[in-house]
Amino acid sequence: MAKKETDKREAILQASLEIFAENGFHSSPTSEISRRASVGTGTIYRYFESKDALIEALYEEIDGRLRPVTSEGIDLEAPVRENVLGIIGRIFRFLLANPHEFKFLEQYYFSPYGVAKKSSDKESSDRPIINILHRGVEQQIIKDLPSEILFGLCFGPVVFLARDQLYGYFELSNEMVEAVLESCWDSIKL
Repeated sequence: MAKKETDKREAILQASLEIFAENGFHSSPTSEISRRASVGTGTIYRYFESKDALIEALYEEIDGRLRPVTSEGIDLEAPVRENVLGIIGRIFRFLLANPHEFKFLEQYYFSPYGVAKKSSDKESSDRPIINILHRGVEQQIIKDLPSEILFGLCFGPVVFLARDQLYGYFELSNEMVEAVLESCWDSIKL
C-alpha cells in the first residue's frame, strides 16, 4: 500500500478508536468516523468491508500492540511469581497509559465480537499468562483452580481499578500499582 493509502487507513482506525471509546460501537456512525478521519464516508468502505470489519481490524491492531506487552520479559527460568507479577504489571500499565484502547477492549470483550473471539481463539494474547499459571499450579505455588478463575483473580482487580482511574475516581500512584499487583498475587498463591 502506498503511504497516502496507509495514512488514510491509519486515520480511519485512529478516529474509530477515539469515537468507539467515547460513544460505544452502536452510537458511532461511520459518518462521524469519516468526519474525524477527514475522509469521505465511502472511503471507509474501500478499506473495511463493513463497520463490523472495521471493529475487528481495530481489535487486531490493538491486540497486536498488546501481545508483546504480555510476552516481553518472560523468563521461563525465573520464578513463577516474578513472571506473573511482570505480566500483570505490564498489562496494568498499558491499560492506564492507553485509555482509548482500554475502553475499546472492554467494550469488545463484553460484546458479541469478543464472545465469538474468545470461543474461537486458540492462540490468544492470554496464552503466556495462562501457561505460567499452569506452571505455578504444577509446582504447587498457585491454587489449583481453573485457568479462567486464576485469570479473573489476576486481572479483575486490574481492570476494575484501571476503569476507576480512567473515570477520575482516583489517581493510582506507583506505590498503589505495586500494592495492587501484590494483592493479585496474594489472591492466587498457595
